[in-house]
Amino acid sequence: MIWEGINKRKFPRVSYKCLIRVFREGDGEVIETFTENIGSGGICVALEKRLGLFEKVEMRIFIEEGTSPVECLGVVVWVVRKHDQKNKEKNLHDTGIEFQDISEEDRKRIARLVDDILESET
Repeated sequence: MIWEGINKRKFPRVSYKCLIRVFREGDGEVIETFTENIGSGGICVALEKRLGLFEKVEMRIFIEEGTSPVECLGVVVWVVRKHDQKNKEKNLHDTGIEFQDISEEDRKRIARLVDDILESET
C-alpha cells in the first residue's frame, strides 16, 4: 500500500516493516522498533518514547534479510502522538526521521526497494 502522503513528498514512501535501531546522540540510548513506512528520503517509526523535534539520531535499518544494514544519521522532522491499537491506555509517537549523511549507495538501495514495492502493487 502506498503511503497516503506520497504526492506531497520529494521521495515516495511505501508501507514497509523492517527492523531499525535508533541511537540517541545525547544519552546513547538504543531504541529498537520496526518501520511503518520508508522512502529514500526518510522513514516513519512508531515509538513508545517521544524524541525531540530536530533531535539528531544515528540509525541502522535492516531493510533486507541477509544484507548489511543501512547506516546513517537522521533528524526528527515531525512527531504525532497516537493511541496504541493493542493497548488503549498506552500512547505511541509516530516519528518522521529524515535521512542525513547517508551514502548514495544506501539511498539507491532504499529507492530500489520502494520501486519494487510500487511495481508489485500496480
